[in-house]
Amino acid sequence: MSLVTRNQPAGTPTWIDLDVPDVERAKEFYGALFGWEYEPGAAAYTVCRLRGRAVAGFRQVPASDSTASALSGLWCVYFATDDCDATAKRIVDAGGTLTRGPLEIGDQGTLALAADPSGARFGLWQGRALLGCEIVNEPGSLVRNDLTSPDPVSAREFYPAVFDFTLDGNDDLPGADFSFLRRPDGHEIGGIMGVPEAPSAAWQTLFEVADADAAAERTLAAGGTAGVPSDTIYVRMVKITDPFGNTFEVGSRPVGTP
Repeated sequence: MSLVTRNQPAGTPTWIDLDVPDVERAKEFYGALFGWEYEPGAAAYTVCRLRGRAVAGFRQVPASDSTASALSGLWCVYFATDDCDATAKRIVDAGGTLTRGPLEIGDQGTLALAADPSGARFGLWQGRALLGCEIVNEPGSLVRNDLTSPDPVSAREFYPAVFDFTLDGNDDLPGADFSFLRRPDGHEIGGIMGVPEAPSAAWQTLFEVADADAAAERTLAAGGTAGVPSDTIYVRMVKITDPFGNTFEVGSRPVGTP
């Protein structure tokens, strides 16, 4: 279990949210899957909580909204920043695009939405009242984000330029075009996977669960779809699609893993 009680270091995935056309249906599905509770936030925003602590958000969007259509399909990951305006400038200077903000969200914090040069979308979050995810790395919460891209070279130039990440390889995945992303202090925050056949570049979200097979069963019972659970060198994983067509993965640690 990891409780977060202060703003994460710059460049750390710190928040995730999802655009949904029906918040009540989203509450039902994700509540059944992860045991989340909910708290209405500002405007059409809902904060998802685990044991009373913030872990994610839902943003209500009209089903017919062209913006919602363009952004649907995946959870959006937000990287922590100590200065949203300065990091937004670095995004533009490195060849990325700002799509929203920076803007103040009441007393909660400052956000910006952006896309890297290959089109993968992500956000920035400078937390104040809302630090970001207050629980990570335990069942029902965010555990990892990785970028899959048909153009990993540009991503490996862009993200270090924006966040001062360093890159290194992964000997556990021989033959895979994978690089770890590390903060300047050496902490791993995710990775970049080159996938030539990928239709587009996108940040993927992995949630931890206690039992991937049981999570797949809960998904089906709640009206989503689930792939076949499979073992990787790190976790047992399954791809999930929620009732709106948004995809993500859940993973359970091997038995005996702390």
